[in-house]
Amino acid sequence: MSKETMSLDEKLEILYKSYALEDAGDVEGAKRLKRSVPMPPYLAMIAKKTVGADFLIKGGWNSSEAEAEFGSDWLLTKHG
Repeated sequence: MSKETMSLDEKLEILYKSYALEDAGDVEGAKRLKRSVPMPPYLAMIAKKTVGADFLIKGGWNSSEAEAEFGSDWLLTKHG
């Protein structure tokens, strides 16, 4: 079972703020804000397997829920 690090309301608030940034023309700011929302563990694992851990690390994606589920070293290990 997934271990959420942020409530649904917190996630939605961030997404609404990112939409406002997009509407104001700050596309890069909106992207950064969206990446701060924890990626669900199953999606993070798919991303790791398909595009690699560097994509998640260098892209600034929040993988805190995957870390809570798979362990703090999940991006650096071969498991999964």
